[in-house]
Amino acid sequence: MSADTPEELAGLKAAGAVVAQTLRELRKLVRPGITTKELDDAAARVFASHGAQSGPQLDYDFPGAICISVGDEAVHGIPGPRRLREGELVKLDVTAELNGFYADACRTVPVGKVKPSALKLVGAAETGLKRGMAVATAGATVNDIGVAVQAEIEGRGYSVCYALTGHGIGRRIHEEPTVYSTAQPGPSPTLTEGLVITIEPIIAAGEGDIVEDGEWLVRTADGSLSAHAEHTIVITGGAPLVLTA
Repeated sequence: MSADTPEELAGLKAAGAVVAQTLRELRKLVRPGITTKELDDAAARVFASHGAQSGPQLDYDFPGAICISVGDEAVHGIPGPRRLREGELVKLDVTAELNGFYADACRTVPVGKVKPSALKLVGAAETGLKRGMAVATAGATVNDIGVAVQAEIEGRGYSVCYALTGHGIGRRIHEEPTVYSTAQPGPSPTLTEGLVITIEPIIAAGEGDIVEDGEWLVRTADGSLSAHAEHTIVITGGAPLVLTA
């Protein structure tokens, strides 16, 4: 969507604030031994305290309030009895709907003490997100984002899971345009002031190929460790407005 009125922008900011608070609360809870279901329940409580709902449940009947993916799981992990273990990376992908507006963000969180190589992978995803946001200004193209993200990730020796993308958002989770984290051939949509999108590098320590595992879960094809960083932003004439910071 395009946030063309003060009321729309206020609604988006409110949804973004719910996502940001949920991620803050969940990061405090991540520790060895906690189950992904316990984290999901905590997210649902934050949503309920704001009168918000789970975007994935509303739009896709997802079997959890949020997506929680661990290790080589790239996206769409279903919360359940799995207990987190020391040294793992857990991806907390949070999408909230509030009063008809959606916002979406993800953070990759270390569980206890992790290997330096895992922390470097997380840092690469976060830096790739920052690079993408830095070029996301009115008049640039969607492809400019992909070029910037890909250069940053590959320059650090990692791979982008190229089939997994960001997207427009606002009144539903997934709207136009598709926001790739890699360079794409051919014409590319221009970023216009007020456009609401997510930028979300989903990267792998190995190759960027992915495989589906069941109805929802997506893993890296080679079993390598994955990291994911995401914000929902509003395009402006300068630096974007980050709704989920």
